[in-house]
Amino acid sequence: MEDGLPCLASVCNSSALMNFCTDDSISAASTSDVQDRLSALELRVQQQEDEITVLKAALADVLRRLSISEDNVASVRKSAPSKGQPGLREAISMSCITNGSTGNRKTSHSPAVPIARKETLSSAAKSGTEKKKEKLQGQRERKEDSHSNDQNPQTQASPSPQPSAQTIPTHRQTPEVKSSAPGKSVKRSSTVEKSHGSWESSEDSRNKLMRAASASKLIPKGGKNADKHKDVIVSQAKMSTREKNSQEGEYIKMFMRGRPITMFLPSDVDKYYEIKTELPPEKLKLEWVYGYRGRDCRANVYLLPTGEIVYFIASIVVLFNYEERTQRHYLGHKDCVKCLAVHPDKIRIATGQLAGVDKDGRLLPPHVRVWDSVSLMTLQIIGIGTFERGVGCLDFSKADSGIHLCVIDDSNEHMLTVWDWQKKSKVAEIKTTNEVVLAVTFHPTDKDTIITSGKSHIFFWTWNGNSLARKQGIFGKYEKPKFVQCLAFLGNGEVLTGDSGGILLIWSRTTVETTPGKGSKGVYQISRQIKAHDGSVFTLCQMRNGMLLTGGGKDRKIILWDHDLNPEREIEVPDQYGTIRAVAEGKADQVLIGTSRNFILRGTFNDGFQVEVQGHTDELWGLGTHPFKDLFLTCAQDRQVCMWNSVDHTLEWTRLLDEPGHCADFHPGGTVVAIGTNSGRWFVLDAETRDLVSIHTDGNEQLSVMRYTVDGTFLAVGSHDNFIYVYTVTDSGRKYSRYGKCTGHSSYITHLDWSPENKFIMSNSGDYEILYWSIPDGCKLIRNRSDCKDVDWVTYTCVLGFQVFGVWPEGSDGTDINALVRSHNRKVIAVADDFCKVHLFQYPCSKAKAPSHEYGAHSSHVTNVSFTHNDSHLISTGGKDMSIIQWRLVEKVTLPQNDIMVDMGTTKMPVNPSESFVQPSTSIPLAQPFDETVVNESVVDAFPASLEDNLEQTVEANEEQSEEQSEGSSLDPGEPNCEDPSNETSEEPSESTITEDQPENPPVS
Repeated sequence: MEDGLPCLASVCNSSALMNFCTDDSISAASTSDVQDRLSALELRVQQQEDEITVLKAALADVLRRLSISEDNVASVRKSAPSKGQPGLREAISMSCITNGSTGNRKTSHSPAVPIARKETLSSAAKSGTEKKKEKLQGQRERKEDSHSNDQNPQTQASPSPQPSAQTIPTHRQTPEVKSSAPGKSVKRSSTVEKSHGSWESSEDSRNKLMRAASASKLIPKGGKNADKHKDVIVSQAKMSTREKNSQEGEYIKMFMRGRPITMFLPSDVDKYYEIKTELPPEKLKLEWVYGYRGRDCRANVYLLPTGEIVYFIASIVVLFNYEERTQRHYLGHKDCVKCLAVHPDKIRIATGQLAGVDKDGRLLPPHVRVWDSVSLMTLQIIGIGTFERGVGCLDFSKADSGIHLCVIDDSNEHMLTVWDWQKKSKVAEIKTTNEVVLAVTFHPTDKDTIITSGKSHIFFWTWNGNSLARKQGIFGKYEKPKFVQCLAFLGNGEVLTGDSGGILLIWSRTTVETTPGKGSKGVYQISRQIKAHDGSVFTLCQMRNGMLLTGGGKDRKIILWDHDLNPEREIEVPDQYGTIRAVAEGKADQVLIGTSRNFILRGTFNDGFQVEVQGHTDELWGLGTHPFKDLFLTCAQDRQVCMWNSVDHTLEWTRLLDEPGHCADFHPGGTVVAIGTNSGRWFVLDAETRDLVSIHTDGNEQLSVMRYTVDGTFLAVGSHDNFIYVYTVTDSGRKYSRYGKCTGHSSYITHLDWSPENKFIMSNSGDYEILYWSIPDGCKLIRNRSDCKDVDWVTYTCVLGFQVFGVWPEGSDGTDINALVRSHNRKVIAVADDFCKVHLFQYPCSKAKAPSHEYGAHSSHVTNVSFTHNDSHLISTGGKDMSIIQWRLVEKVTLPQNDIMVDMGTTKMPVNPSESFVQPSTSIPLAQPFDETVVNESVVDAFPASLEDNLEQTVEANEEQSEEQSEGSSLDPGEPNCEDPSNETSEEPSESTITEDQPENPPVS
């Protein structure tokens, strides 16, 4: 056979490489030429490595087909499998498992076990054109081929040990199929390479090879396809006769980062390839946002003429009517909103966002959005491709009725740009300083003066046409502060600054002769100094009556100053709310305050303050919903435990723990809630009185999951020490005693669920294991995992399993999904991912690349999701953005006839880029709905119905679809008329507009 094999070097086109190396046209006379030549050689070598990898894949499948043919002949003759060619069979086995898996594997050398029957996807060996030509012919022959494919693989790779006739080692390896020494593997693989040519040269064999419904897939290695190494790959097969001695039934195998994850098909699934996944009829509507970003921002709370407080958190700008307890939301941003400015007309608002990265690694550029606070329409997008890192601060001009907008970005030079925002034209640009810039503002009466301040400086800029001239403020005999924190203006035009020393400085203009070409009209000097606060002055607010409000840091005081800057009234904010970050004038004599602990307070100097908005102040992970009340609980790294009312949108109670909380679950009786911490301790609190019921400790590492049984008699505690601790629960959740410990995971526990009779636990771990435990047998690991394939789990929060594996995206590295939850009515699955998105899938979701509704509002990884007790709402929590978002589930609806009709079940709707925003230079009928860009429901195209189509199209067709979708959602910086940097489309723009644009119908249940 070896004599008939063509040389592998000729297949790899090595002659082309030699011609390239001897090409006289490539000169080595200079260093640059040599480097260019080396680069070209490296590229050519990489391309040939790609070809070799594909060749190996084809070889593995050819040999697999040879083995299947031999086995079929043997079965017809009713004789034992041939014991010949042991070396060849070992080589076949090694070629099938070398892809993306660890080298510490061992292969059974028993000649009675036909190892070579492990199936391997061969479509990678052929071009996409050949696949398409052969696809139709292959579909006609699949039924015949499927009979031969009923033979099952004899070796199975899985994250957990498989029980068999072999001895199970005490120390468990993550992959089940273990190989011998790596050196042997390499030697045998070379034999495989030599054996490939004769089979590849036969066109009939190649056609048959491509028509076959392959059962596994090799991941090609190469620079060209390096980004695809982490694709989630799914295969289907049946267990062999020998394997049925220990595990029975068909299974699906998904590969994640090269690790095989085996999931057994339930008994009621007869024809897996007939399973279809569709979009769920249910959708999500953003109803309420809990929290406020005040910890690292300033001057971001204002009262609008509509009676609403405007502020932001995550990527959402919230308009909150505290009297009617309603919220509206501007959802145009795709990443963290960092600053906010209100136009002189008090209607239009400008907000700036930080730079971000989407799930495909594409940059979401920082920019400013100008929008209408009444209609929530985007008027203009400014600065795409101009700003770096983010937008630090911004301000509208006052003297010319807000025609211009000045912006400071977060680049090293902190560039100051001035924009005619209605024309979207940059008028002037200049570097300010390498130091931090904290504030920028236009002079209220002099349209040519802009002032910036920050670390140890204050600059007065004179704007003349397209140029900016800088004059530095001179402190003279006064002590130079470390930071000039905030700016304001007195009625006579003098500039007032507050600094980190608690000092108010009044800067007056001294008139001097204008220097030709400089454009300077005067110099600002300090005319007066006032000691205002102990600690820094964080914010200044000029009131409508000419009086002044100042907010202090260390002393947490709000001071009211009269027209002569004499202190008239003061009030201290309680320490529990933190320091002052923003002060704004409210209705009548009311004052609005934003604090460093993310509170928004409203009140007066006489009556004190009450909390209007509050949230967590550190990374948020823990979430639990009450079993029969409209309540949910959150816990975070700030050690706060908060109980929220999802109907009134209010905080029921809060308690400060001794340690940061990470996970939580309610007892089914609703009387207590268990909270796990980062240190291995867990607390049980009374759900009504918040009193501490009991404290327990399991290990000294982070607890990742708490889960009660449906009847409340057991509690399972999943830890980062790789163990699951099981407790018996009595006295309505008030008494706990250790029942046992589940030992067997090789990585930390991530998720777990109980069976209805409290007999079994299903758990996932950090290394993608799916294990099952028998609790009545002493928390024993169930070796025969197919025994649990028909268990109807009470909850479904495990992110790995047959019913849910379709939620995993392409290119996933196993950490992209943080949380998953099935609705109580078992219709939908909600997923929290690492890309700031919440997804809604149909349940069950047992097909790879299942379609979903996708929603963006968070600006950080979404850490948790949970449905309320009646499935009316979904709660999602953000990690670093510290936000809690309440979504309302809505069925497919038809909008009123006077509005645009939208088919809620359709797939992606193209959006005309010309409708992305409205040029406000014309009349202001606004064309683009506010949330078209963020509450998007991008639908991922599903795999074809049959498994054969799935496998044949994985390498080519699905990559093309993914690229087309990526191109459709990418930002072209050269297109100014683009409302959304990522240009993502939405399925329900009109529905969102109806909900959000009608104040008389606020999105509140």
